[in-house]
Amino acid sequence: MADDKLRLTKSLESRARAEGFAAFGIAPAALAPVTAKRLQDWLADGQHGDMIWMESRADQRSSPTILWPEVKSVVMLGMSYAPARDPFALEGIPDRGRISVYAQGKDYHDVVKGALKRTARWLVEQADCAVKVFVDTAPVMEKPLAEAAGLGWQGKHTNLVSRDHGSWLFLGAIYTTLELAPSSGGKDRCGSCSACQDICPTNAFPEPYRLDAKACISYLTIESKGSIPKEYRKAMGNHIYGCDDCLAACPWNKFAEAAAANKAFLPRAELAAPALADLLAMDDASFRQIFSGSPIKRSGRNRMVRNSLIAAGNSGDTALVPAVTALLDDADSVVRGSAIWALSQLDADRFEREKGERLPKERDSDVLYEWQSVQ
Repeated sequence: MADDKLRLTKSLESRARAEGFAAFGIAPAALAPVTAKRLQDWLADGQHGDMIWMESRADQRSSPTILWPEVKSVVMLGMSYAPARDPFALEGIPDRGRISVYAQGKDYHDVVKGALKRTARWLVEQADCAVKVFVDTAPVMEKPLAEAAGLGWQGKHTNLVSRDHGSWLFLGAIYTTLELAPSSGGKDRCGSCSACQDICPTNAFPEPYRLDAKACISYLTIESKGSIPKEYRKAMGNHIYGCDDCLAACPWNKFAEAAAANKAFLPRAELAAPALADLLAMDDASFRQIFSGSPIKRSGRNRMVRNSLIAAGNSGDTALVPAVTALLDDADSVVRGSAIWALSQLDADRFEREKGERLPKERDSDVLYEWQSVQ
Protein backbone atom coordinates (compact mmCIF):
# COMPACT_ATOMS: atom_id res chain seq x y z
CA MET A 1 0.00 0.00 0.00
CA ALA A 2 2.80 2.42 0.89
CA ASP A 3 4.54 1.61 -2.38
CA ASP A 4 1.33 2.26 -4.29
CA LYS A 5 0.95 5.68 -2.67
CA LEU A 6 4.57 6.51 -3.38
CA ARG A 7 4.11 5.61 -7.04
CA LEU A 8 0.93 7.69 -7.14
CA THR A 9 2.73 10.67 -5.61
CA LYS A 10 5.55 10.43 -8.15
CA SER A 11 3.06 10.18 -11.00
CA LEU A 12 1.14 13.12 -9.59
CA GLU A 13 4.31 15.19 -9.49
CA SER A 14 5.04 14.31 -13.12
CA ARG A 15 1.52 15.30 -14.07
CA ALA A 16 1.81 18.60 -12.19
CA ARG A 17 5.09 19.44 -13.88
CA ALA A 18 3.54 18.68 -17.26
CA GLU A 19 0.88 21.27 -16.39
CA GLY A 20 3.55 23.90 -15.87
CA PHE A 21 4.23 23.70 -12.14
CA ALA A 22 7.87 24.07 -11.20
CA ALA A 23 7.61 23.08 -7.52
CA PHE A 24 5.75 20.19 -5.87
CA GLY A 25 5.32 18.88 -2.35
CA ILE A 26 2.88 17.26 0.07
CA ALA A 27 1.89 18.91 3.34
CA PRO A 28 -0.04 17.34 6.21
CA ALA A 29 -3.56 18.63 6.65
CA ALA A 30 -2.59 20.53 9.77
CA LEU A 31 -0.57 23.63 10.54
CA ALA A 32 1.62 24.17 13.56
CA PRO A 33 -0.22 26.06 16.33
CA VAL A 34 2.34 28.87 16.05
CA THR A 35 0.98 29.67 12.58
CA ALA A 36 -2.51 30.41 13.90
CA LYS A 37 -1.00 32.39 16.78
CA ARG A 38 0.99 34.59 14.39
CA LEU A 39 -2.12 35.20 12.30
CA GLN A 40 -4.15 36.18 15.36
CA ASP A 41 -1.42 38.52 16.62
CA TRP A 42 -1.14 40.14 13.18
CA LEU A 43 -4.89 40.70 13.00
CA ALA A 44 -5.07 41.94 16.58
CA ASP A 45 -2.45 44.58 15.76
CA GLY A 46 -4.57 45.77 12.83
CA GLN A 47 -1.74 45.20 10.37
CA HIS A 48 -4.13 43.77 7.77
CA GLY A 49 -5.59 47.22 7.10
CA ASP A 50 -8.86 47.14 5.18
CA MET A 51 -8.52 43.46 4.24
CA ILE A 52 -11.51 42.51 6.38
CA TRP A 53 -11.78 39.08 4.76
CA MET A 54 -8.56 38.11 6.50
CA GLU A 55 -10.26 38.68 9.84
CA SER A 56 -13.73 37.33 9.10
CA ARG A 57 -12.50 33.82 8.22
CA ALA A 58 -9.41 33.64 10.39
CA ASP A 59 -10.52 30.39 12.00
CA GLN A 60 -10.66 28.66 8.61
CA ARG A 61 -7.19 29.95 7.76
CA SER A 62 -5.73 28.50 10.92
CA SER A 63 -6.07 24.88 9.76
CA PRO A 64 -7.09 23.09 6.54
CA THR A 65 -9.38 20.77 8.50
CA ILE A 66 -11.49 23.66 9.72
CA LEU A 67 -12.12 24.76 6.15
CA TRP A 68 -12.76 21.16 5.02
CA PRO A 69 -12.93 18.47 7.76
CA GLU A 70 -12.45 15.60 5.28
CA VAL A 71 -9.04 16.72 4.04
CA LYS A 72 -6.15 14.36 4.80
CA SER A 73 -3.32 15.80 2.69
CA VAL A 74 -2.53 19.03 0.89
CA VAL A 75 -0.72 18.98 -2.44
CA MET A 76 1.19 22.27 -2.69
CA LEU A 77 2.30 23.47 -6.10
CA GLY A 78 4.35 26.43 -7.28
CA MET A 79 4.37 28.00 -10.74
CA SER A 80 7.37 30.18 -11.57
CA TYR A 81 7.07 33.72 -12.86
CA ALA A 82 10.77 34.54 -12.60
CA PRO A 83 11.38 37.69 -14.66
CA ALA A 84 13.91 37.94 -17.46
CA ARG A 85 14.27 41.67 -16.88
CA ASP A 86 15.58 43.43 -13.80
CA PRO A 87 12.54 44.47 -11.70
CA PHE A 88 14.38 47.69 -10.83
CA ALA A 89 14.86 48.65 -14.50
CA LEU A 90 12.25 51.44 -14.41
CA GLU A 91 13.27 52.86 -11.05
CA GLY A 92 15.21 55.68 -12.70
CA ILE A 93 12.67 56.39 -15.47
CA PRO A 94 10.09 58.54 -13.65
CA ASP A 95 7.69 59.12 -16.55
CA ARG A 96 6.99 55.38 -16.67
CA GLY A 97 4.91 53.41 -14.21
CA ARG A 98 6.28 50.36 -12.42
CA ILE A 99 3.90 47.40 -12.43
CA SER A 100 4.71 44.37 -10.30
CA VAL A 101 6.23 41.51 -12.29
CA TYR A 102 3.37 39.15 -11.46
CA ALA A 103 0.78 41.48 -13.03
CA GLN A 104 2.47 42.12 -16.38
CA GLY A 105 1.23 38.93 -18.01
CA LYS A 106 -1.96 36.87 -17.88
CA ASP A 107 -4.01 36.76 -14.71
CA TYR A 108 -2.34 34.14 -12.51
CA HIS A 109 -5.67 33.23 -10.91
CA ASP A 110 -6.89 31.89 -14.24
CA VAL A 111 -3.63 30.24 -15.30
CA VAL A 112 -2.84 28.53 -12.00
CA LYS A 113 -6.41 27.49 -11.27
CA GLY A 114 -6.80 25.93 -14.69
CA ALA A 115 -3.63 23.89 -14.22
CA LEU A 116 -4.70 22.94 -10.69
CA LYS A 117 -8.08 21.73 -11.87
CA ARG A 118 -6.55 19.56 -14.60
CA THR A 119 -4.03 18.11 -12.15
CA ALA A 120 -6.73 17.46 -9.55
CA ARG A 121 -8.98 15.85 -12.16
CA TRP A 122 -6.15 13.48 -13.05
CA LEU A 123 -5.73 12.57 -9.37
CA VAL A 124 -9.43 11.80 -8.99
CA GLU A 125 -9.27 9.57 -12.06
CA GLN A 126 -6.32 7.66 -10.61
CA ALA A 127 -7.55 7.26 -7.04
CA ASP A 128 -10.80 7.05 -5.16
CA CYS A 129 -10.71 10.48 -3.54
CA ALA A 130 -12.33 13.87 -3.31
CA VAL A 131 -10.46 17.13 -3.97
CA LYS A 132 -10.78 20.88 -3.65
CA VAL A 133 -8.48 23.39 -5.36
CA PHE A 134 -7.52 26.85 -4.14
CA VAL A 135 -5.63 29.80 -5.62
CA ASP A 136 -5.33 32.87 -3.42
CA THR A 137 -9.06 33.64 -3.11
CA ALA A 138 -10.01 31.23 -0.29
CA PRO A 139 -9.08 31.25 3.42
CA VAL A 140 -5.99 29.12 2.86
CA MET A 141 -2.55 29.91 4.31
CA GLU A 142 -0.63 28.95 1.21
CA LYS A 143 2.80 30.08 2.39
CA PRO A 144 2.95 28.08 5.65
CA LEU A 145 1.54 25.07 3.79
CA ALA A 146 4.14 25.48 1.04
CA GLU A 147 6.86 25.58 3.70
CA ALA A 148 5.43 22.45 5.33
CA ALA A 149 5.45 20.78 1.89
CA GLY A 150 9.12 21.61 1.35
CA LEU A 151 8.69 24.14 -1.47
CA GLY A 152 10.77 26.64 0.47
CA TRP A 153 10.42 28.78 3.57
CA GLN A 154 8.69 31.99 4.56
CA GLY A 155 11.39 34.62 4.33
CA LYS A 156 11.81 37.77 6.35
CA HIS A 157 9.65 39.56 3.75
CA THR A 158 6.86 37.06 4.70
CA ASN A 159 6.74 35.60 1.19
CA LEU A 160 7.89 32.15 0.20
CA VAL A 161 11.55 31.77 -0.77
CA SER A 162 12.65 28.79 -2.84
CA ARG A 163 16.23 27.57 -3.23
CA ASP A 164 15.50 26.98 -6.91
CA HIS A 165 13.05 29.74 -7.81
CA GLY A 166 13.85 32.56 -5.41
CA SER A 167 10.83 34.67 -4.48
CA TRP A 168 9.04 34.15 -7.80
CA LEU A 169 6.43 31.43 -7.25
CA PHE A 170 2.66 31.52 -7.55
CA LEU A 171 1.20 29.03 -5.11
CA GLY A 172 -1.77 26.72 -5.49
CA ALA A 173 -3.22 24.00 -3.27
CA ILE A 174 -5.09 20.77 -3.87
CA TYR A 175 -6.85 19.53 -0.75
CA THR A 176 -7.52 15.80 -0.97
CA THR A 177 -9.07 13.03 1.11
CA LEU A 178 -6.12 10.80 0.20
CA GLU A 179 -3.52 10.16 2.89
CA LEU A 180 -0.23 10.83 1.14
CA ALA A 181 3.20 10.77 2.73
CA PRO A 182 4.23 14.35 3.55
CA SER A 183 7.39 15.84 2.09
CA SER A 184 10.22 17.08 4.24
CA GLY A 185 9.45 20.60 5.37
CA GLY A 186 11.36 23.67 4.25
CA LYS A 187 14.23 25.06 6.31
CA ASP A 188 14.69 28.77 6.93
CA ARG A 189 17.84 29.88 5.11
CA CYS A 190 17.56 33.67 5.50
CA GLY A 191 20.31 33.70 8.11
CA SER A 192 21.50 37.20 9.01
CA CYS A 193 20.46 38.69 5.65
CA SER A 194 18.21 41.75 5.87
CA ALA A 195 18.18 42.82 2.20
CA CYS A 196 14.40 42.67 1.87
CA GLN A 197 13.89 44.68 5.07
CA ASP A 198 16.49 47.29 4.20
CA ILE A 199 15.17 48.08 0.72
CA CYS A 200 11.49 48.61 1.60
CA PRO A 201 10.65 52.21 0.56
CA THR A 202 7.97 52.63 3.24
CA ASN A 203 9.57 50.65 6.09
CA ALA A 204 6.63 48.26 6.08
CA PHE A 205 8.43 45.62 8.16
CA PRO A 206 8.25 46.39 11.88
CA GLU A 207 10.43 43.32 12.42
CA PRO A 208 11.69 40.36 10.37
CA TYR A 209 8.95 37.96 9.27
CA ARG A 210 6.23 40.54 10.00
CA LEU A 211 4.60 42.89 7.50
CA ASP A 212 2.45 45.89 8.33
CA ALA A 213 0.20 45.78 5.28
CA LYS A 214 -1.04 49.32 5.88
CA ALA A 215 2.43 50.63 4.97
CA CYS A 216 3.10 48.21 2.10
CA ILE A 217 3.08 49.68 -1.40
CA SER A 218 1.39 46.56 -2.75
CA TYR A 219 -1.45 47.03 -0.29
CA LEU A 220 -1.64 50.77 -0.87
CA THR A 221 -1.80 50.48 -4.67
CA ILE A 222 -3.99 47.39 -4.95
CA GLU A 223 -6.14 46.82 -1.86
CA SER A 224 -6.62 50.30 -0.40
CA LYS A 225 -9.58 52.10 -1.94
CA GLY A 226 -9.19 55.58 -0.46
CA SER A 227 -6.55 58.24 -0.75
CA ILE A 228 -2.94 57.20 -0.35
CA PRO A 229 -1.77 58.44 3.07
CA LYS A 230 0.49 61.44 2.64
CA GLU A 231 3.36 59.91 4.58
CA TYR A 232 3.77 57.22 1.90
CA ARG A 233 3.28 59.20 -1.31
CA LYS A 234 6.88 60.27 -1.86
CA ALA A 235 8.17 56.81 -0.95
CA MET A 236 5.97 55.22 -3.62
CA GLY A 237 8.11 56.71 -6.38
CA ASN A 238 6.74 55.43 -9.70
CA HIS A 239 5.16 52.25 -8.34
CA ILE A 240 1.63 52.17 -9.73
CA TYR A 241 0.56 48.57 -9.10
CA GLY A 242 2.25 46.45 -6.50
CA CYS A 243 5.90 46.49 -5.52
CA ASP A 244 8.63 43.92 -6.05
CA ASP A 245 11.42 45.64 -4.13
CA CYS A 246 11.60 43.22 -1.20
CA LEU A 247 11.22 40.21 -3.50
CA ALA A 248 13.76 41.43 -6.04
CA ALA A 249 16.36 42.17 -3.35
CA CYS A 250 16.46 38.56 -2.14
CA PRO A 251 19.87 36.95 -2.85
CA TRP A 252 18.23 33.58 -3.49
CA ASN A 253 16.88 34.97 -6.76
CA LYS A 254 20.29 34.32 -8.33
CA PHE A 255 19.21 30.69 -8.67
CA ALA A 256 15.87 31.55 -10.31
CA GLU A 257 15.89 31.08 -14.07
CA ALA A 258 13.50 32.99 -16.31
CA ALA A 259 13.43 29.94 -18.57
CA ALA A 260 11.53 28.08 -15.81
CA ALA A 261 8.74 30.67 -15.80
CA ASN A 262 5.39 29.76 -17.27
CA LYS A 263 5.10 31.46 -20.66
CA ALA A 264 1.65 32.78 -19.74
CA PHE A 265 3.36 35.27 -17.45
CA LEU A 266 5.60 36.83 -20.07
CA PRO A 267 5.07 40.60 -19.85
CA ARG A 268 2.74 42.26 -22.32
CA ALA A 269 4.43 45.14 -24.08
CA GLU A 270 1.85 47.69 -22.93
CA LEU A 271 2.30 46.65 -19.28
CA ALA A 272 6.09 46.37 -19.15
CA ALA A 273 6.77 50.12 -19.13
CA PRO A 274 3.51 52.10 -19.40
CA ALA A 275 3.75 55.86 -19.90
CA LEU A 276 2.17 57.84 -17.08
CA ALA A 277 0.69 60.26 -19.61
CA ASP A 278 -1.28 57.42 -21.21
CA LEU A 279 -2.49 56.09 -17.87
CA LEU A 280 -3.68 59.51 -16.72
CA ALA A 281 -5.79 59.82 -19.87
CA MET A 282 -7.70 56.57 -19.31
CA ASP A 283 -11.46 56.42 -18.99
CA ASP A 284 -13.30 53.28 -17.90
CA ALA A 285 -13.53 51.85 -21.41
CA SER A 286 -9.85 52.29 -22.19
CA PHE A 287 -8.90 50.89 -18.78
CA ARG A 288 -10.88 47.72 -19.46
CA GLN A 289 -9.32 47.41 -22.90
CA ILE A 290 -5.73 47.90 -21.72
CA PHE A 291 -5.95 45.59 -18.72
CA SER A 292 -8.22 42.88 -20.12
CA GLY A 293 -6.95 39.46 -19.01
CA SER A 294 -4.69 41.02 -16.38
CA PRO A 295 -5.12 40.82 -12.58
CA ILE A 296 -5.02 44.63 -12.66
CA LYS A 297 -8.54 44.74 -14.09
CA ARG A 298 -9.91 43.95 -10.63
CA SER A 299 -8.63 47.24 -9.23
CA GLY A 300 -10.68 49.41 -11.57
CA ARG A 301 -9.85 52.60 -13.44
CA ASN A 302 -10.08 55.01 -10.52
CA ARG A 303 -7.52 53.22 -8.40
CA MET A 304 -5.04 52.93 -11.26
CA VAL A 305 -5.42 56.62 -12.12
CA ARG A 306 -4.99 57.50 -8.42
CA ASN A 307 -1.75 55.54 -8.32
CA SER A 308 -0.55 57.08 -11.58
CA LEU A 309 -1.20 60.55 -10.18
CA ILE A 310 1.03 59.83 -7.19
CA ALA A 311 3.73 58.64 -9.59
CA ALA A 312 3.23 61.75 -11.71
CA GLY A 313 3.65 63.94 -8.65
CA ASN A 314 6.92 62.17 -7.91
CA SER A 315 8.17 62.34 -11.49
CA GLY A 316 9.24 65.98 -11.66
CA ASP A 317 7.97 65.90 -15.26
CA THR A 318 6.13 69.17 -15.91
CA ALA A 319 4.95 67.81 -19.27
CA LEU A 320 2.37 65.90 -17.21
CA VAL A 321 0.82 69.07 -15.75
CA PRO A 322 -1.99 69.33 -18.39
CA ALA A 323 -3.03 65.70 -17.85
CA VAL A 324 -2.93 66.13 -14.07
CA THR A 325 -4.90 69.38 -14.21
CA ALA A 326 -7.61 67.76 -16.31
CA LEU A 327 -8.18 65.25 -13.51
CA LEU A 328 -9.04 68.02 -11.05
CA ASP A 329 -12.52 67.74 -12.60
CA ASP A 330 -12.75 63.94 -12.35
CA ALA A 331 -16.03 62.53 -11.08
CA ASP A 332 -14.21 60.42 -8.49
CA SER A 333 -13.27 62.35 -5.34
CA VAL A 334 -10.17 60.22 -4.65
CA VAL A 335 -8.88 60.91 -8.15
CA ARG A 336 -9.53 64.63 -7.71
CA GLY A 337 -7.70 64.66 -4.39
CA SER A 338 -4.73 62.79 -5.84
CA ALA A 339 -4.59 65.21 -8.77
CA ILE A 340 -4.41 68.12 -6.29
CA TRP A 341 -1.37 66.61 -4.60
CA ALA A 342 0.32 65.75 -7.91
CA LEU A 343 -0.17 69.27 -9.24
CA SER A 344 1.24 70.76 -6.03
CA GLN A 345 4.39 68.73 -6.55
CA LEU A 346 4.79 69.59 -10.24
CA ASP A 347 3.81 73.25 -10.54
CA ALA A 348 3.31 75.39 -7.42
CA ASP A 349 2.11 78.45 -9.36
CA ARG A 350 -0.46 76.48 -11.36
CA PHE A 351 -1.58 74.83 -8.14
CA GLU A 352 -2.30 78.19 -6.51
CA ARG A 353 -4.27 79.41 -9.53
CA GLU A 354 -6.37 76.25 -9.67
CA LYS A 355 -6.89 76.33 -5.91
CA GLY A 356 -8.25 79.88 -6.06
CA GLU A 357 -10.75 78.87 -8.72
CA ARG A 358 -11.80 75.43 -7.50
CA LEU A 359 -11.66 75.50 -3.72
CA PRO A 360 -14.82 77.61 -3.30
CA LYS A 361 -16.78 75.21 -5.51
CA GLU A 362 -15.64 71.92 -3.96
CA ARG A 363 -18.07 70.15 -1.63
CA ASP A 364 -16.30 66.88 -0.82
CA SER A 365 -14.60 67.10 2.60
CA ASP A 366 -11.67 64.87 1.63
CA VAL A 367 -10.96 66.90 -1.50
CA LEU A 368 -11.23 70.12 0.48
CA TYR A 369 -8.65 68.74 2.87
CA GLU A 370 -6.27 68.06 -0.01
CA TRP A 371 -6.55 71.66 -1.21
CA GLN A 372 -6.08 73.06 2.26
CA SER A 373 -3.34 70.79 3.55
CA VAL A 374 -0.69 71.37 0.89
CA GLN A 375 2.21 73.28 2.43
